[in-house]
Amino acid sequence: MLTIHPNILKKNGKKEFAVLPYDEFERITEELADYEDLKDLRSAKSVEGDVPGKALSEVRATLGI
Repeated sequence: MLTIHPNILKKNGKKEFAVLPYDEFERITEELADYEDLKDLRSAKSVEGDVPGKALSEVRATLGI
């Protein structure tokens, strides 16, 4: 679980900004990137359906790497 420690800045008595420690900001950014990757993977899997995959060794051999 991600715990954050925001410092809330107010303007005219209303919450205007949330300031986070930089390391927490970086963790949130990484978590969001991972989430986007997961959504992309799930989307690709749903589009591909039951298309058989290829082993990494087979792909490497095909590409010559």
